[in-house]
Amino acid sequence: MNQLPVKAIVLLLIIVGFNILFGIDGVALLDPDEPVYAETAKEMIRFNEYLSPRIYNEYWYDKPPIFYWLLVGSLKVFGGFSELAARLPACLMAIGAVLMTTISAARQFNARAGFWSGLVMGTTVMIMYMGKASVTDSTLLFFMTGALLCFMHEKYWLMYLFCGFAVMTKGPIGIVFPGAIIFLYLLITRNLRRLLRMHVIPGVILVAAVGMPWYVFMFQNHGMDFIYEFIGFHNISRFTAPLHPKRVHWWFYLPVIILGLFPWTGLLLKSIKDAVARSVGKESTKLLFLQVWWIFVFVFFSIAKTKQVSYMLVLLPALSMIIGWNIERMTCDNGKYQSGWVAGTFVMYLLMGVAWIVGGRQMPEVAMYGIILGAVTLLLGALILLSLKKYSNVETAAWLHVVTGLVTMVIAFGIMMPQLQDRFSVKTIAQTYTATKKDASRVLYIDKFLRPGFMLYTDIPGIEADTNSEKSLEAVKQDSRPKYIVMREFMYNKMKEKMGGENWELLENKKGICIYRSR
Repeated sequence: MNQLPVKAIVLLLIIVGFNILFGIDGVALLDPDEPVYAETAKEMIRFNEYLSPRIYNEYWYDKPPIFYWLLVGSLKVFGGFSELAARLPACLMAIGAVLMTTISAARQFNARAGFWSGLVMGTTVMIMYMGKASVTDSTLLFFMTGALLCFMHEKYWLMYLFCGFAVMTKGPIGIVFPGAIIFLYLLITRNLRRLLRMHVIPGVILVAAVGMPWYVFMFQNHGMDFIYEFIGFHNISRFTAPLHPKRVHWWFYLPVIILGLFPWTGLLLKSIKDAVARSVGKESTKLLFLQVWWIFVFVFFSIAKTKQVSYMLVLLPALSMIIGWNIERMTCDNGKYQSGWVAGTFVMYLLMGVAWIVGGRQMPEVAMYGIILGAVTLLLGALILLSLKKYSNVETAAWLHVVTGLVTMVIAFGIMMPQLQDRFSVKTIAQTYTATKKDASRVLYIDKFLRPGFMLYTDIPGIEADTNSEKSLEAVKQDSRPKYIVMREFMYNKMKEKMGGENWELLENKKGICIYRSR
């Protein structure tokens, strides 16, 4: 059995840990998703109730509790809320998923393929961004990756255990996805008899033993409200009806994957093709499973009406292992010219370099850093092309990809995001509101998008103003009481007539997040 040397694992953990952990306490939690989970964990502690999640001091049924429990533990260890405490559990789960992928690829292929699989996964833009985020997705990534890799290693009881924890992280998807991927793979390979060795019925019972008690508790204590909200809205409705109608495009996830896999995107198509054309024997069947894995995730969520960038995270281990396998294969090609890698790198580094320069100019506070990052990206791309085209040095080119990932993370998240955070977080406006002398007779309305963050940083729930709901906007208009309104500037300009806000007074504007006062 192939084993990674301890030194290789330590080096990998240093690189990946740095990429994911760097700067997690330097940026406010970003609206609306991150504050939702941190605030729910805070309220679990406040009410001393750890099974029924709450937000705005009221029960709600968005997600099962495992990620909340991880946050609660972190908040208690750190003595209360902080960005570090809120983000650390998700970061550790992301690092754990990378480590599992590394060890699995090493055992299935060889040590070098495992090492590169881990480096690919751990230095992508996708893991840099989502791995730092205080949301459920990296925890789901950990458990779902564990389940699918256990199938590959025929560790079936452990596979079912991982599925149970995935169900307790994000719902039925925790068993539906692994089950569907495995079934499709066995069907394609005409090996459905393997199901007989997988202890399916006792395994499903194990999944239920891990995952069902919380659901039974919630139904017993909250009745059909829990069923309608959790199963009806957060699972079925999100598949059949768009949560964000403007994102309903069949091609939505193509740019997500192209950007999310950078700096390795230039290797993607070549590696997918080589996994079909260049693999032999048992290696080819393992690669086929990885192909089924990522294709199923991509197709399923492309069909689903609700589109979220984070949904693509669960295909990252499969694509990383395919690319890692191919890097190792190319190192054995004895200096052969890799035309597909050269072409892909040229296109992607040129696009990303120009995108950083042009995109940075749209945000004056970071325009200089956008130019720097764009220039560095173009320079590193040129060095990769030189390594491949002139010297056919695969390992040097691969390490330059790693450097690109780390440089992108440090400049984008460590330098640019702290200066941009007020565009994406209500924290500063929330603190401004609490520090300002106010008329106590006025009620407070808060933009639904900003409400979780406002509650997190002030403990003030306010009244929700849903700018996507005609009924909610009409309620704001009909409320004749004097009021303060915290809202995004562009939404106010778009909806002010429907809210009766034509004459509201602007009290504070921080990068497009505002406090208004009715006259």
